[in-house]
Parts: sequence; C-alpha cells; structure tokens
Amino acid sequence: MSTDDPPPDAGAEVQRVALDTYGPPEVLTLRDSELPQVSAGGVLVRVAAAGVNVVDLYQRSGLYSVPLPFTPGIEGGGTVLRIGADVAGVAVGDRVAWMGQPGGYATHCVVPAARLVPVPDDMSLMDAASILIHGMTAHVLVTDVYPLTDGAVCLVHSAAGGVGGLLCQLAARRGATVIGTVSRDDKIPAALAAGAHHVVNYRTAAFPARVRELTGGRGADVVYDAVGRDTFADGLTCLRPGGAMVLYGHASGPVDPVDPQLLNSYGSLFVTKVSLSHYDQTPERTRRRASAVFNDVLAGRLRIRMHAVFPLAAAAAAHEELTSRRTVGKILLVP
Repeated sequence: MSTDDPPPDAGAEVQRVALDTYGPPEVLTLRDSELPQVSAGGVLVRVAAAGVNVVDLYQRSGLYSVPLPFTPGIEGGGTVLRIGADVAGVAVGDRVAWMGQPGGYATHCVVPAARLVPVPDDMSLMDAASILIHGMTAHVLVTDVYPLTDGAVCLVHSAAGGVGGLLCQLAARRGATVIGTVSRDDKIPAALAAGAHHVVNYRTAAFPARVRELTGGRGADVVYDAVGRDTFADGLTCLRPGGAMVLYGHASGPVDPVDPQLLNSYGSLFVTKVSLSHYDQTPERTRRRASAVFNDVLAGRLRIRMHAVFPLAAAAAAHEELTSRRTVGKILLVP
C-alpha cells in the first residue's frame, strides 16, 4: 500500500490512553484521537491486545521519566494496516507482536518495523501479546544470563508471577530443581502448578533456611530475583560459593548498595542486573528468541497464564491490579 493511500481503518474510532501528569492510576484517561501518521521505517498497527507491565507503572508514577503527554504500553499484538517508507519484509495484513515501543494502550499505534516479530498463524494475537516480554525474559534468564543445566538448583522469587511462573516452567524442563517463593499462601498452588518443586512464603518463613535444608547445606546455584529490596540480602545467603544473584526487577523497591567484600565473604558470589535489550541487540536476535518462545507455547512446552483482561477504559484498574501483587499471570488491555 502506498503511503499516500488511506489506511483500511480510515474513519474508524481511534482511542488512546493518555498520561498528562505523573501520579496514581487515576491519571490514566481514555480519549479520542487521530489515526497516527506513519513515518519512514514505521508501521501502523491495529492493536488487538496490549500487555500491562511493571515498567508501565514506573512510567505512570514518574519513577521513570517520560515525555508528557504520553501513551503507555511497550508490548502488544495486532495487524499491520499501513507501511511507511524504507520498510521491507512486512506486508499489510501481517499479524505481528512487538515490545520496547510505547503507545500500545490504544486502538492503533505506530511501531518501528525493526521491533516487530511475526506471530505464527496458529497463535492468537492475545497470546502473543501476553507471552512476548515475560516469555523472552524468562528464556534469556535460563539460557544466556545463567544457563541452567540438568541437576542445577535455582531459587525463583515471585514464582507465581508473570515471569516467575514461566521461569519455573523453563527451569524444570531443563532439569533444574526449582525452589520458588511467593508473597502469599494463596499463590503457592499456582507456583507448584508452574513447575516449582518446593515453595516458600518469603513473608512468613525463613526461605534461606529452607534452601539450605533442601540442598543439604550447599546452597542454590542461582537466585532469580524480581522482588528486590525485600529479598535481595537474604537471597545472597542462599547461594553456594561462586553462585549468582540475578536481579531482573525490583517490585519491592531498589536494593541497597552492595559492598564487594560482602560478596567475597559469602563465597565469591556474582551479582548482575539484567535487561533483555542488552542480550538481544539486533532485530534478528529478538526475532529468533521470540520464535523460540512462540514455538515452546505452540508445542505445549510453555503454558500461558492469563490473570485478567481489561478494556482500554479500565487501564487504571489494570494498574491497580498489578500493583496489588495478587496477580498469578499476565494482564492485558484490549480495545
């Protein structure tokens, strides 16, 4: 389609969730909008579903500064409506997913073509939007950041959460013993169903003692931690000498500074803070990992857990739900 031709949705209702000022969830408002213009290298997409992620909360609150006004939503799935200049390998009608580009809380958005990944014909766009960031994060953690092998022991915090539940599945499939933690007793069944072999409520039980007990005093090979401040210090004591603390989030707040001598005293430990973008720095690597995750889902090796689906008008409620820490899977917004 020529960039001069009207897109198929010309005249359709166009809406977006707007953030005009930082604050609580109530600052998110749904408003009518114009159909976005497509610039060179971009693609206009009709959004089928947008993933709700912790980074959206940080942007809304101002913890992460963004230019206002702003439309959140860095993950989604949809159908290509129009293609800008200098775009190759994408066609009108393609079913695609993307991450890392804001604007997904909308009926339509423009995404750089380099950020698109193709969605298999036998996968729904909602499933693609729900698994992309969480699935790729879990995948990179167990394959690249700390490659798990048969017989390894890993401690997975937030084992009933969006990434944590997928981590448990992938880790168990690679032959690791998975010790999970949760923040509430009612999340224990979900963590066990995800593949954790043992589960501890870290708010009510001393999880380091349980890890030592389960490993015969040796400690875990790796801790995957998305909680942050509330679990980090105790998590270090769970590791064997030479073990790795892998931070990929901080739901309870940023961790305090770490004295390197403390890492030495605990057994020459390693600590890293992970961003997926540092491991997949090219479109080809991103598409390869996305394809691996999609194939795992389609083959039944990775189960999607959907917590809730909200309409765009209820974006504030979706943020409140994610903040509540009640979630046991993915939250989506749909137009």
